[in-house]
This record gives sequence, structure tokens and C-alpha cells, in this order.
Amino acid sequence: MDRYRKDFREDSLMVNLTKLLITCVLSYCFLFADNNIPYVVVLGIAQDGGAPHAGCVKICCSDKWGNSGKQFMVSCLGIVDPKAKEVWMIDSTPDFPQQLNELTQHGKYKLRGIFLTHAHIGHYTGLIHLGREVMGAKEIPVYVMPRMKQFIESNGPWNQLISLKQIFLNSLEDHKIVKLNANLSISPFTVPHRDEYSETVGFQVSGLTSKLVFIPDIDKWDKWEQNIREVIKDNDCVLIDGTFFGQGEIPNRNMAEIPHPSIEESIDYFSVLSDKDKSKVHFIHLNHTNPALDSTTAQWKTVINSGFNISFMGQRFPL
Repeated sequence: MDRYRKDFREDSLMVNLTKLLITCVLSYCFLFADNNIPYVVVLGIAQDGGAPHAGCVKICCSDKWGNSGKQFMVSCLGIVDPKAKEVWMIDSTPDFPQQLNELTQHGKYKLRGIFLTHAHIGHYTGLIHLGREVMGAKEIPVYVMPRMKQFIESNGPWNQLISLKQIFLNSLEDHKIVKLNANLSISPFTVPHRDEYSETVGFQVSGLTSKLVFIPDIDKWDKWEQNIREVIKDNDCVLIDGTFFGQGEIPNRNMAEIPHPSIEESIDYFSVLSDKDKSKVHFIHLNHTNPALDSTTAQWKTVINSGFNISFMGQRFPL
């Protein structure tokens, strides 16, 4: 009888787990079955130079050369409104051609604008493809903060894009909401970073039901005037700076002195969060040396087992 009861309990547990799995799968399918739901899509997850990195023949890159399945494009997000067939891009990276093609679904959707976080090479240099040598674009809206605007207006070849009316610059203000359409809005907020040529911002993207925050670059969490833990609690998804994993990643460098919070630091800093809030965190903008790029490593498993996530290309977040 005891064995029968044990078998019955185990069978019941398996039935309940199967029902739960089916419910989760169906919920996901139904969520995206409605093609009219706006979403954010991850177009790249790597730091400015991508992975593999130019000139790198070390183990972190050697297996990626010639293997497209192990290559990662530079960190970039797309905002998509399928009903209106409109898209927007956050950052214009060196991988702009492929990212634009994927975002517009081979030209089926209209690019309505590009939002720039700052003037480091992985975040704005893709604008070059809008010029007459490539696309010969017509007045693509580019949204920029004041110093970023001045940088583009004052330096070639970027200012040629303005004079030839291939782009026009729209000014952003800290925490001022920009309405994209009836269903979507976006607002920038400044964060501390190496601001040699421009200020640095993150963005909050809001839809009808969800809010997503994107912070690809920041010096350290405790240098920011806002409380990142409260930001996580107040939003549905947060994609944040995961440039480096931790100590020992770059030989002869004290990782604590590099102006990025390591993933190890962030995991420790966020340890007080609930499991629900931890699950909102997705690390992005990973350097080519970051072992968490590889899902077979102990470091990747540490992130997952700690309740957090590593972003991946093609990942979607409904808005």
C-alpha cells in the first residue's frame, strides 16, 4: 500500500508538472500569436568590438573565427510595432547592416528613428551606412542628447549626413518622454560613464502593458544618482551592463578599477532582491573576453543559478 501511495504521488507530481509546462508553453505561444503586440528585440549582445574581436586570436575568439554560430553582434535593441509596421533602433553599431536588415525584416518594416546612448565607437558609428556611399538615406530621425548632438554637428563625416539631409537630429532631454506612436514611448536618463565626447544615457521603453530599461554602459551602480535596485523593481525587464564577468578576466588588470560593474559585482549588489526581481535582469554588452558569452561555462551557469539571465540575439520582450 505504501509503495502504491508513493507511486501515486510521483505520478500526480509528474502530471502536475506536465500541465504546468504545457500552460507555460501555450501562454508563450498565445502571447506572440497576436502579431499586433509591440515588442523589443535584442539585435546584439557584445561589447563595442563584437565577438570575435579584431586582432584577437586567444581562446576566447579562436573558435569564433569562421564559425557564425559562435559569433555575437554588438549590443543593440530594436523596438517593433508589427501592426503599424514601424521600427526604431537603439544605438547604431558597427553591425548596422545586418541588424537593420533583421529589424526591418528585409525591408518590410519602416525604420522610423535611431536613438543613441553615447559617442563610443560601438554605439554610433553605424550611422556611416546612412551616407551616400551606402544607403543614401532620406532624413532618418536620429535622437540625441545635447553633447551628442554637438559632437555629430561638429565632426566629419557625421556632419555630412546632416548637410546632405540623410539624417536629421532630434534633441533629447533627461527623463523627457518621446512619444513614438499611440502605443509606444521612450525616455532617456543620464548615467555616469566615460563621457569624453558626449553624455551617456540609458533608455526606458514603455508600451501598453510593460516597461523595459536598457543600460549598456555605466561606471558603477553606486556612482549613479538613481537606485538601480529600485529601477529593477519598478520595471518589467532590465537589460544592463555585463561587459566583464569578474576578477582575472584581463591579465594584470584590477577589474574593480575598470569603469564597468562586473557581473560578479552586480550579482552581489542585487542579492537582496526577490527572486521575481532577479529574473527581470538580463546582462548585455559582454566583452569578447567574458566567459559568460559561452553557455557551457561555469560563469554562465553561475549567472543562471543566481536567478539572473544573459541576453541572447533574437530575444523578444513584449510591450
